[in-house]
Amino acid sequence: MDALDLARWQFGVTTVYHFLFVPLTIGLGVFVAGLQTAWYRTGKEHYLTLTKFFGKLFLINFAMGVVTGIVQEFQFGMNWSEYSIFVGDVFGAPLALEALLAFFLESTFLGLWIFGWDKLPKKLHLATIWAAVIGSNLSAYFILAANAWMKHPVGYEVVDGKARMTDLWAVLTNSTALAQVPHVVAGSFVVAGGFVLAVAGYRILRERNATGLIPRKKDFSDVTMPMRREVDMWRAALRGALVMTALAGAIVALTGDMSGQLLHTQQPMKLAAAEGLRHDTAGAPFSPVPGIEVPNMLSLLAAHDPNATIQGIDDIQQRLVAQFGPGDYVPNLPIVYMSFRVMIVFGMATVGLAFLGLFLTRGRGRRARPVPTWFARLCVLALPLPIAAIISGWLLSEIGRQPWTVQGELLTAASVSPGVSLTEVAISLGLFTLVYGVLAVAEAVLLIRHVKAGPDEPMPAVAPDETDRRVPTLMY
Repeated sequence: MDALDLARWQFGVTTVYHFLFVPLTIGLGVFVAGLQTAWYRTGKEHYLTLTKFFGKLFLINFAMGVVTGIVQEFQFGMNWSEYSIFVGDVFGAPLALEALLAFFLESTFLGLWIFGWDKLPKKLHLATIWAAVIGSNLSAYFILAANAWMKHPVGYEVVDGKARMTDLWAVLTNSTALAQVPHVVAGSFVVAGGFVLAVAGYRILRERNATGLIPRKKDFSDVTMPMRREVDMWRAALRGALVMTALAGAIVALTGDMSGQLLHTQQPMKLAAAEGLRHDTAGAPFSPVPGIEVPNMLSLLAAHDPNATIQGIDDIQQRLVAQFGPGDYVPNLPIVYMSFRVMIVFGMATVGLAFLGLFLTRGRGRRARPVPTWFARLCVLALPLPIAAIISGWLLSEIGRQPWTVQGELLTAASVSPGVSLTEVAISLGLFTLVYGVLAVAEAVLLIRHVKAGPDEPMPAVAPDETDRRVPTLMY
């Protein structure tokens, strides 16, 4: 093992950990903004209660994401100086836009949202959370555009061994970025949706255990006021998360199809590795699970032509050797192969859960169906699925393009810092792993403690004469 191996491990470990917070921050911010918008438009206090409850979870996650993200930038200079020298002129613009425009927008207005509850008009305060959400999504766009350039470099020229940007617009509108950005952002909404489903499911179970009241009818005619309050608030949160997860899942599927077509033309080795296809094959099959093949399916997915020829690993290796010289141009096949399937299976399971939930909890007013207890338990148990799916997608994306840091231009072996020793990288890797482990425990404790404690403010009481005549309107 050499410094390159440990540098790759360090970047992979810290990035995977950081990536736990990024998608949840992106999706949960939009969810919180939606809850506050519902409160502003309807004036119903349970939306305000949910806004503040999930807002605290959002802030805990945001703070941890900022702390862990700083380490990524340090590594570019410490462990990957040759890479930084090569890409610096290209990456300078999108990363500057991310830091000076997007993150500034996000952090500034998030501060106004935190401290402006009793100081700003309702409408202006609502605008601050939406501005912060827009900033977080702009941050994602600029970072993912820079990452997409590494997979499909455009708008540049190589001068004196360095990439010099010639067209910023080409970099920002890279075809890979236009598919990757909505795919990752929509995946973030699925992760956030799965998180809210787990929290709402837990709170529903806890409320029912506390009151001993479980509705046995398809409507709410047999429940008392405590159960109605629980239904009105936590069912609203659950229904909102179901809608967000289902819609985002459809976008993930659509943009995933676009990404597959781009892999066919831009990164054929990654596509072949994801399927384990060894040789160029016309009408290539696809195996959803090892040992089962669907004829012509890979060709149909990658090229929208069931008879299209898909390049194979061994044949691509020979062509790359002829083009770039001797070397191993094959990524880690077991990781790429399995991460592709984990991403698809776990992602589809999460989205399928959302559609099932929408069916089970359909209806409105007195026809609104209560959340089945078994489904609430399932939502809690399914929490790891979307997280595992999006991390597997990242592993597929980044490991699948090895041994390149910049496709066709810069090898990973040529990107590492020449002056950093194996011992130095080992020490920093150990320290980062230890610190991140402590942060992981702190994050988990904070989130679990807040979820168990529930909302700070009790649900507002409803006059007895009103409860006899109506059931609170539910959010869809």
